[in-house]
Amino acid sequence: MNIQEVPLSPNNQQFSIALGDVNVQLKLVWRDAAWWILDILDSTGIALLSGAPLVPGVNLLAQYPTLGINGVLSVVSDDESEEYPTKTNLGIDSHLYFLQE
Repeated sequence: MNIQEVPLSPNNQQFSIALGDVNVQLKLVWRDAAWWILDILDSTGIALLSGAPLVPGVNLLAQYPTLGINGVLSVVSDDESEEYPTKTNLGIDSHLYFLQE
């Protein structure tokens, strides 16, 4: 099993990354009412997935098998008392991992 931490910081951000064999862009934006939101774009910037909340403990890709990204994308918090990544702890105490078998 290959485990890859997606490098994040507690800032709005967009960057390119390979998730398994698929090159994508990840866009993360803080939305006060909705917390951190993830968009996945193809390598040319076309949206493949828009508005997915960073919910810990679930496979964020499970509902989207047509993306062709084979693996698990999951949020894990170091602090069990904080269920969701906060505006200031993304990439510090809350991490995004991609797991591929």
